[in-house]
Amino acid sequence: MIFQAIFECIDFTSWLLLGFVVLLLTDVVRNWRPHNFPPGPLAVPFLGNVFTGVDFKSLEKLAQEYGPVFSLRRGSQRMVFISGYKMVKEALVNQLDSFMDRPIVPLFHVIFKGLGIALSNGYLWKKQRKFANTHLRYFGEGQRSMEKSIEVECNFLCEAFKDEQGRPFNPHYILTNAVSNIISSVVFGHRFEYSDKTFRKVLELDNEAIVLAGSAQTQLYDAFPGLLHYLPGPHQTVHANYREIMAFLKKEVERHQEERNPDDPRDYIDVYLGEMEKKKEDPQAGFNIETLLVCTLDLIEAGTESAANTLRWGIVFMLNYPEIQKKVQAEIDRVIGQSRPPIMTDRPKLPYTDAVIHEIQRMGNIVPLGFPKMASKDTTLGGYFIPKGTPITTMLATVLFDKDEWATPDVFNPEHFLDSEGQFRRRDAFLPFSAGKRVCLGEHLARMELFLFFTCLLQRFTLSPAPGEMPSLEGVLGFTYSPQAFRVVAVPR
Repeated sequence: MIFQAIFECIDFTSWLLLGFVVLLLTDVVRNWRPHNFPPGPLAVPFLGNVFTGVDFKSLEKLAQEYGPVFSLRRGSQRMVFISGYKMVKEALVNQLDSFMDRPIVPLFHVIFKGLGIALSNGYLWKKQRKFANTHLRYFGEGQRSMEKSIEVECNFLCEAFKDEQGRPFNPHYILTNAVSNIISSVVFGHRFEYSDKTFRKVLELDNEAIVLAGSAQTQLYDAFPGLLHYLPGPHQTVHANYREIMAFLKKEVERHQEERNPDDPRDYIDVYLGEMEKKKEDPQAGFNIETLLVCTLDLIEAGTESAANTLRWGIVFMLNYPEIQKKVQAEIDRVIGQSRPPIMTDRPKLPYTDAVIHEIQRMGNIVPLGFPKMASKDTTLGGYFIPKGTPITTMLATVLFDKDEWATPDVFNPEHFLDSEGQFRRRDAFLPFSAGKRVCLGEHLARMELFLFFTCLLQRFTLSPAPGEMPSLEGVLGFTYSPQAFRVVAVPR
């Protein structure tokens, strides 16, 4: 009787209000900040900190306010951000076993499904990464054929620049195709002509997906995947692009299945297909077609995006600092001359050129927020408790621009990498490829590519901006940080 009387006294609006209050209290209780958890801005009920900027500059301001270890809430998930060289080193190097896992990133999980190399964990990750490392060395670095492949590709690249006949052109996809051809020769067993429209489409789809993946609107998908999965938005374009890329990769794998000789593997896909037969009794290692496709996508992206973007930044900086370009060319002329192409053994003899390349990587800031990680066990960092399973973002931009580590962090200055005698010096705070057990798989390859491609271009061409079109030093923030579209004039020397 009492409950019936209460029900009769409460109208529909009151019921809605009561329901909202109950949901609000549930949200507050469920998302109560754990004891001694890193601090952060006040979160909006139900939504968390979705209105907080996700770009590295906004996050750097939060680090200044809350300290080098702080947190945000996206939907109901709490995330920890780590900034500055000392704290990032503590997380990735000193506590390398504490932050080695990958979280589930809903935006990418639709395609990658926790497989492959970049976004997998545990036993499968260890087996796939070890296999990739072993066979990338076998088909490339271990036989010194990788350097030869880059040297050959340098000729194609320079010919493409020369074909522009001193006219302004956008070098974006010429550079991307050139860089991608190196890992393609290892993975697929062949390169792609710059005129290949199918492969050009793949590169364009991948670039669009990477740019869109970093936008605030797309990242809302990670906070509310169940809701946004059925709604239109840029996340749908990301998924559609990756599905089209996977269809391209599937055709390459099918061609390998038809043509391969088990006794004479030609490339990574061939040896992977052979490994699938050997590992039938170990399904947890993940050697199957689905994982092969994801691994292939991982390798193509890891072997293309960072180096191609850095080379584009390299041209941007050379156009903005022509006096530095002249000093690089003078050193190349003095050490190598014009009669032969650069080789890796030239690197120690070109300290200024090496310093410029490193400064391009530092200022280019290709992956400002690193790649997402997750606490693999309960741990303490900076005096704060971080529970197992908490997503972690190491803000590499705050390392590369750390005012305590660099004399002029916001200025393009090759002297950061030169000692008092003009010789190259390594810097501990130079972490463009991250660090620890999850360091970029393609780091060694990228270093070779950057040196040989950059040195070869400046050996053969003087680069200048299109008339009245000086490229901006402000980039475009997607999942990576890339230059705005620009045009260059390449005049043979």
